[in-house]
Amino acid sequence: MTVAFVTLGCKVNQVDSDSLRRRMEAAGYTCVEPGNRPDVLVVNSCAVTAESERKTRQKLRYFRAMYRDCILVLTGCAAQISAEAQVGRPEDYPEADLVMGHRDMDALVSCINALSCSKVHLLSSGESPVDLSRKSIDRTRAHNARTRAHLKIEDGCDQFCAYCIIPRARGPVRSMPLEDVRREIQILDAKGFREIVLVGINLAAYGSDLGCDLGEVLAIFSKIEITNVRRVRLGSLEPDLLTLQLISKLEETLHYSKIELCPHFHVSLQSGCDSVLKRMNRLYSAKEYFITVKRLHTIFPSAAVTTDIMVGFPGESEAEFEASLAFAREVGFAKMHVFPYSSRPGTAASAMPGQVPRAVKQVRAKKMLAHAEECHAIFLNSQIGNTLEVLPEEPYPAGGMRGYSAHYAPVRIANAGPETQNQIIPVKIASVEDGYCVGVLSR
Repeated sequence: MTVAFVTLGCKVNQVDSDSLRRRMEAAGYTCVEPGNRPDVLVVNSCAVTAESERKTRQKLRYFRAMYRDCILVLTGCAAQISAEAQVGRPEDYPEADLVMGHRDMDALVSCINALSCSKVHLLSSGESPVDLSRKSIDRTRAHNARTRAHLKIEDGCDQFCAYCIIPRARGPVRSMPLEDVRREIQILDAKGFREIVLVGINLAAYGSDLGCDLGEVLAIFSKIEITNVRRVRLGSLEPDLLTLQLISKLEETLHYSKIELCPHFHVSLQSGCDSVLKRMNRLYSAKEYFITVKRLHTIFPSAAVTTDIMVGFPGESEAEFEASLAFAREVGFAKMHVFPYSSRPGTAASAMPGQVPRAVKQVRAKKMLAHAEECHAIFLNSQIGNTLEVLPEEPYPAGGMRGYSAHYAPVRIANAGPETQNQIIPVKIASVEDGYCVGVLSR
């Protein structure tokens, strides 16, 4: 039997898909690409917005039309929160043969295996979307096949932002114990990875359930023998949890660790206007966010700060949008992910008055995106003349190799060959082309 995976959404979903993939392989399945007519096709869904759920349904319809005899499985956040994911075929996802959440991977494999053996396409199962019983997060790892390993050390969120359904889908904060983190790092180092990316649904909340914090995870890198890993990168961080104490621990890692803490911080903003932030139930002000970014730049002078910004949140006036845009300009992000608000049933924001018309959201998104493109271009061009430490990941179609600097600048190395893959090399940046810093190996 063959199985293929289609993963939507965040890096944590990528980790979960890789975990399920390894379980399926252990159960005797052969993993193939989605285009190879698999016997089982698993769609790992995202539900952070209504738009993400629309894409999930679109994928299910597409694959059901393409592979009428395949067992089509829906898992992930959209499946977890589906009110019909208990018994029978859920009306929300009629194309799926199995709808089941992600909180119990072993049970999910068992259900898929039952369907594979019986060929009966009617089973639907899953945990209750309100079941927030405390469980250990999955300890398996997701690997970039070449250079980077994503290590999920936290799952769940307790913040309940007004627009977000994820606390319902993922449950409360659950952290991997420090000793297990240590073990996972050593395993990844032994496998030859050069970079570890620490990820979680609310990464900065790591340890709030264990009486420790993210700084203690970073301290592990200075306490164990490391042969191959040369740098560690942090996933998305919530600004209200990025405290002065935690930033100080980042500084300690910078000075005492055997590896480099990448000076790239994705600090989610959502809006640069205080009144909108308050309606969103975000637990900081624009001024507090700005102070946090300034602290990061004080410790990491060349740090690249990236972010997410939403436009068209319910009640957002033109003045509030302009305030958010002005704030984004003041911060000077290296990269911005811009998206229009999408009403998600089951969230507080979906029932708020003042829903912004779609046409208005599109105009605001276009304006914010224009600024985002300008910011990214400024960041890339600021690297010209610098020598960056780059981790080549794969060949570039037009020649050379491509990879990322520690600041997460995409770099094309014109004179590098495949032998440089998984080696951190110095690259002198000469120009910017097609969204890449372009340079040559500095020998």
